Amino acid sequence: MRKPLVMGNWKLNGTKESVTALVNALKAPADKAAGKAEVAVCAPAVFIGMVEQLATGSSLKWGSEDCDIHTQGAYTGENSPVMLKEFGCTYAIVGHSERRDYHKESSEYVAQKYQAAQANGLIPVLCVGESEKEFEEKRTMDVIRSELKAVIDLCGIQSFEKAVIAYEPIWAIGTGKTATPEIAQSVHSEIRAYLATFDAAVAEKVQILYGGSCNAKTAPELFAQKDIDGGLVGGASLKAPDFTAIIEAAVANA
Repeated sequence: MRKPLVMGNWKLNGTKESVTALVNALKAPADKAAGKAEVAVCAPAVFIGMVEQLATGSSLKWGSEDCDIHTQGAYTGENSPVMLKEFGCTYAIVGHSERRDYHKESSEYVAQKYQAAQANGLIPVLCVGESEKEFEEKRTMDVIRSELKAVIDLCGIQSFEKAVIAYEPIWAIGTGKTATPEIAQSVHSEIRAYLATFDAAVAEKVQILYGGSCNAKTAPELFAQKDIDGGLVGGASLKAPDFTAIIEAAVANA
């Protein structure tokens, strides 16, 4: 039985004051959810040390919004997976649509990030998903299969035993639009079916999160779907009451 995972992606947001208040407010809900659902936050790199200090001793886990393919060297401004692990990170998001778009990261490069994260003890959270144009052209699974195949080719299907997948329809990120629970479930089911063509046991085990404008209102029905194992939450993860409600929805559907 897959345990639900609720993960906040703060993106480029936060101050020392807001991070302190938010993490402190989330420790109790994370502790309450422990055993039934996992709760994590992925913070901008400059705040990861603060999150470590604030969250240590609670059930709240934390991670990075990205990681580099290199562990050290002359790579100014990058974040080594080794360094992230040293600050207590459990997770590293890779392949978020904003990285693929704004930084022109190819699926092959994302696969290298996934490999580097995993090789250094982090759990990669692999983001996959289609644009609005691709959705309208009914190419959703063509896009997603390509993004998954790049990782399978480099790291093998067994690597998904220690990874998370996040389906993020790009047309629903930060737009207020949300894929209906039926649409989201259909895509999650097809992702699992595709992975099963390589290894059915791995496909059944891997957590697949929904990541398109998941909020307190939409979470209960989304999380009730068979193949939706939680959410990768953007804006709502910055508001403790909203994120707490999403955590509670995950627990209710555990």
